[in-house]
Amino acid sequence: MKKQKRRKHYSVGAMIWIFIKYASLIFFSFVAVIPIVSCVTTAFKTEAEYQSTNVMTLPESWFNFSNFIEAFQRANMGRAFLNSVIVMVCVLAGSVIIGTQLAYVLNRFQFPGNGLIRNLFLFASLLPGVAMQVTVYQIMCDLHFVNHLYGYIIMMMGTDVISIYIFIQYMENIPVSLDESAIIDGASYFKIYWKIMLPLLKPAIVTACILKGVGVYNEYYAANLYLNKKELKTMAISLYTFTGPLGNQYNLICAGVIISLLPALIVFVLCQKQIYSGITAGAVKG
Repeated sequence: MKKQKRRKHYSVGAMIWIFIKYASLIFFSFVAVIPIVSCVTTAFKTEAEYQSTNVMTLPESWFNFSNFIEAFQRANMGRAFLNSVIVMVCVLAGSVIIGTQLAYVLNRFQFPGNGLIRNLFLFASLLPGVAMQVTVYQIMCDLHFVNHLYGYIIMMMGTDVISIYIFIQYMENIPVSLDESAIIDGASYFKIYWKIMLPLLKPAIVTACILKGVGVYNEYYAANLYLNKKELKTMAISLYTFTGPLGNQYNLICAGVIISLLPALIVFVLCQKQIYSGITAGAVKG
């Protein structure tokens, strides 16, 4: 006898819930895609074409790259990209060294004030960054760090609380017996950190670098506040070139946005396996 396939029978309530679920998914996907589509179509339009059409109207020519060339030259995006790369590399290197060392001390050593320091980091993460900008700006001025790339790097190198907790949680899964074996063999605490802990923290470092790197590359408020010289502009504030009191050139802004996204997109496409594996292995375990 041939086996007959059983058909699933859904109640009216279940069918309504399925419809609402998939309709909401389609709706929010549509909402997420609309700004990207609008940005791409606007980037290929001329000024006259942008003024006479709506944002969703397709451009007359998809081979009009004059906006990209003009945006790149007028905003000096080559220099801005170089500044962003310098800042991001230095900040990530410094943050990883500081964060992993601090997490190593807090996780491996028990001393009076250990719990207090962890609670203070948690308390600091609850404070909005804007609320502390008056004090931070005064400190930056007193140290003559304003309008200097190294001053901005030092400020952004401030230890990320989320990264510290990622490192601490990952270290808790590394057995202490590794440290004890290394100490018996005559290794110092710094050598244990450098030769054992740091290599084992690679997945967590990848996760922390992704979170911190995206934030540093896209940072606008602090960069616009502390880097006022034209040659110190980063990618995020270079697009401010096309805004003014008489109006904004949105076709050039959209072209600049796409240019600024291309490096991150290329890095993601080339390193997506390492990124996915790092995020998975560096996830905080409960």
